[in-house]
Amino acid sequence: MDAYPVVFFCLAITLHNIEEAIWLPRWSQQTSKFQKPVTSGEFRFAVICITVLAYLSAFSFAYRPESDAAKWMFAGFLGSMIVNAIFPHLIVTLLTKKYAPGLLSGLLLNLPINSWVICRMFADHSITWKELVLSTLGVGIGLLTLIPVWFKIGRHIASSEPVD
Repeated sequence: MDAYPVVFFCLAITLHNIEEAIWLPRWSQQTSKFQKPVTSGEFRFAVICITVLAYLSAFSFAYRPESDAAKWMFAGFLGSMIVNAIFPHLIVTLLTKKYAPGLLSGLLLNLPINSWVICRMFADHSITWKELVLSTLGVGIGLLTLIPVWFKIGRHIASSEPVD
């Protein structure tokens, strides 16, 4: 696979994360069962960590496409960002009847670009459905586990409070 899919993935996730970094902290301050309030500092730290990991996975795959670990990490990010466009962004927007930051970039960038990259990976026979599903679950669960940790670190950095 050539480098274009990796570049487009990086562009899509970056623009998506910028949209969230700008508007999600303020949006999260509204009372909602879908989102705990998060400060700009803690959210931006977490989104930078996610973006760095996404770039590492993408460039690892571009550099070593024969590596199963690189392939699974990249495919997991692709799948996770597709799921992320639907849940929470689309579902929360529909249930609350209020725009959830990240929805537009998720649906217009992450969903089509990541689907295109996955289709290219299938066409190249570099991934199977089983690998895609398992890697999406693995990366998705990993990110859901790490995000609260990154929020806590981001909160500490922003406020200079000791980390518990």
